Amino acid sequence: MRPERAAPGPTRVGVDVGGSKAEAVAIDPSGAIIARARRATERGSDGVLATVRAAIEDLGSTDVASVGIGIPGQIVGGTVRNAVNLGVAELDLAGELERSLGVPVAVQNDVNAAALGAHALLARDKSARPSGDLFAYLNLGTGIAAGVVLEGRLWRGWGGTAGEVGHVSIDPAGPECPCGQRGCIETFAGGASVARRWGRGGELPVRDVFDAADAGDPHALVLRADLARGVAAAVHVLVLTMDPVAVVIGGGVARLGDRLLDVVRSELHERSARSAFLTSLRLADRIELLPPDSAAGALGAALTPTR
Repeated sequence: MRPERAAPGPTRVGVDVGGSKAEAVAIDPSGAIIARARRATERGSDGVLATVRAAIEDLGSTDVASVGIGIPGQIVGGTVRNAVNLGVAELDLAGELERSLGVPVAVQNDVNAAALGAHALLARDKSARPSGDLFAYLNLGTGIAAGVVLEGRLWRGWGGTAGEVGHVSIDPAGPECPCGQRGCIETFAGGASVARRWGRGGELPVRDVFDAADAGDPHALVLRADLARGVAAAVHVLVLTMDPVAVVIGGGVARLGDRLLDVVRSELHERSARSAFLTSLRLADRIELLPPDSAAGALGAALTPTR
């Protein structure tokens, strides 16, 4: 995908590296996206580096001031570790890119980058609710995690685990989670867990579950109800612990759109009906979907401060 338009003048560049594609944006000093490009992701350390460099070149910007990268895995400084879906065990991504590009480079976990980008998009959208001092982004993908933005900056907590709502246990007798607990939110609503419990393959198993549930399949109805329960629990936890002005939902599972929102809001309304306290929190009214073509991850990566 070629850039939407050339990016003149000093720009900040962000690249969101996903398992199948990488998206790059260039932003001007106001934070507006002025160029955008997309290409397939190559696996392995060399492949990731080649992908990022090519995506930046695709933007056509001749004066890059800084580069930010959003990428799955554990981020320590500018190093990426255990990005399993990309085939990367350990890669000094910032160091390698700084040497070849000659500009400062910041590396950010992809969910945190998307949280920054979603917050910026919400703040710029004059028709949306106020962005507020505290904002949460809930990523529903292979697993589940949230990014929290406080006064325009990421809030990571003491040890960097703020937002790991996917590993909050909501059923001690529930399915076993790879983290060692049982009944974690992720075991009910994570894409990988739903696919495993569905057990019928398919390109988009979560969508297949919803289709089968619409047709009355008993197993699919249980899985869809569990997914709604898990996502609603994540929203519930985020609101009760942080009281964000909004919980914006993104990630692969969010591509279900209103089909997902409908079942999650129904679950939240059912929970609230039993509690005047929960009713007062207006849980269902706080959630919204991240537009699927918003480039929030790349935008947030561009907005990440460099070292």
